[in-house]
This record gives sequence, C-alpha cells and structure tokens, in this order.
Amino acid sequence: MRRTSWIIAVFLVLASRPDAALRIEVLRSAGGLPPHIVGTYEDSINFQQDASGTYFVFDRRGHTVHTVDAGKTTTRKILEIGQEDGRVIQPTGFDVAADGRFVVADVPRAQQRVQTFDRAGKLLTGFFLPGTPAARVIFGNLMLNGAGSVQHAGETLLISHPEGGALFTEYSRGGYAQRSIGRLRATGFEDDRDLHVAMNAGLPLVDPTGGFYYVFITGRPIFRKYSATGALIFERHIEGSEIDVLLQGQPTQWPRRRVQDREVPLVTPVVRAARVSPAGELWVSLVVPYTYVYGTDGDKIRTVQFSAAGIISPTSLFFTRGGQLLVTPGCYEFDPR
Repeated sequence: MRRTSWIIAVFLVLASRPDAALRIEVLRSAGGLPPHIVGTYEDSINFQQDASGTYFVFDRRGHTVHTVDAGKTTTRKILEIGQEDGRVIQPTGFDVAADGRFVVADVPRAQQRVQTFDRAGKLLTGFFLPGTPAARVIFGNLMLNGAGSVQHAGETLLISHPEGGALFTEYSRGGYAQRSIGRLRATGFEDDRDLHVAMNAGLPLVDPTGGFYYVFITGRPIFRKYSATGALIFERHIEGSEIDVLLQGQPTQWPRRRVQDREVPLVTPVVRAARVSPAGELWVSLVVPYTYVYGTDGDKIRTVQFSAAGIISPTSLFFTRGGQLLVTPGCYEFDPR
C-alpha cells in the first residue's frame, strides 16, 4: 500500500511539470549552405528554395538577394541595393513562389514598396502601399509589420494591414487590393488607435492544404485559421511555460518615435517567424529560442529547438518540396520529421 502511494505521488509530481505532456525536442542541423558561402552575406535573415532546387538568400543588411545552385557550390547576387525600381533599399520582407518568382518589400524614401521579380532578378511588377504603418513592430533593427509581413501566394500577395480595418489584405501582384480577411481582435487599447493596430499586427500564411493562417505577433499571442473564402474556422492561444515570463513582463505603455510628421508606438513582438508545413501543420517561432508546432486541429503537438552552432532563434522558416526545413540565421537545413 505504501509503495502504491509513493508511485502515485511521483506520478502527480511528474504530471505537474510543464514539459510532462510535451517534451522539448532538439532538432540538429542536417546540413545547409557551406560556411564559405554563408560568410559572404552580411545578414541572411531568410533562406528559401524553389521547385527547381535553386536556393534564395535574403540579405537584409546587404540590401540584396542571392541565389545558390542546387549543388550548393556557387552564389550569385541577383538583386542590388538602390532606391530606383528594380532595386531595394531598407528591405523588410521577402518570400519565394514555387516557380522562382519572389517578392521583396522595402522602404525607399520612407514609403512602403512591394516589388516582384522573376528567378533571375528581373522586375515584374511593383507598387507602393498607401500611407505609413500606424505603429512599428520592431525586432532588432527590422520592422515586421506592414509590408514586412508579405507572403507570395502564387498569383497574389498577402500583407498584414490592420490599419484598414481587417487583419490582412490579398493584393494582386500589381497592387490591386482584391479582398480583406479577418476582424481585428479586442486588445484593451482601443482608445489608442495606433497601439490597437500594433496589437493586431501579424503574419498571414498560406496553408498548402487549403485556406490561411494568421499569427498575431504582438501582445497576447494567438493564431486564427481561415477558410479559402475568408471565413473564420477557429482561434487558438499560443501558450507554454517557455513564454510565461515573457508574457508576464509585457508593458502597458510603449515608447514612441517620430516617423515623418507623427509619433508612432514602437512595439516588440512575441512571435518572430511562422510557416505552414506541406501537411498543414503550423510552426511558430518565438523571440525566445523555442518553436511551437500545431496540428491541423489547432492543438499543440510539439515544442522544438533548433541546434546548429548552438541553439538558434529562427528569423525565418521554409519547407522545401523535398521535406527539409530551411532556417535562418546561418542558412541551415533540418529534418522536421
């Protein structure tokens, strides 16, 4: 009887541990770009691959985009720095379509610009977003909201745009707003419009199995799943012991900075990157070095850390057709399975 009571007591202690139901998995790098190639980039914050096997590297600090052949032997700069059309300056967002077309968001002359290019870096289309973001969501020196959230959806582009009254807008590649999706969430900052908008900033993501995800990157982190027609399917909170302290320390007032002729709040994110796997699983990387994985029903199924030259806090995630997961910084490959 005494032994039975001891076993029950041990079980209750173990069950009460935060990692009892979902232990942290450490994924170790299975490869990536050679160091002598990665070393030529100033700040590689996005690493993707198209259907042909060509790799694309977005070098934010270098204001450039590079390609690397499928054999990972040579790198070539295909996009140069510059304010004129067909070049980029102060880039904030990047994404690649399966056929090698890619989109870059940048900020020439304090205006948000979105340009799409073919695989060789030839300009296809470009447009400016109206106005400036009502707030700045800042991670380091990078602005994550507004055009920085852009995702290439094939024939359209998805951009977080809560300033317009909806969570994200689907644009044609030429800049025509085709539809807006998602109601803004309640934030408690409705009396401060700029801060209310900042707390609705997020990452719109295409689900390869159908529909869209929207991951809120500031405030209390949650995500929503929408159907292909834009109807809300479900909403889930992003929770875990790994971010408890981070959330408990969230301020109620944020510093402001003058941008052009007005002051806007500077808000730091809780979520840094997110991507949907080919199977429809949502991977969410936090500003602390943990990544939560959610199944198609919205329930958390894994907690992951990436290990290469130490533990990595991802700035981007990308699933290849071959089943690998590409991660920056460092341009590493991982086997997500």
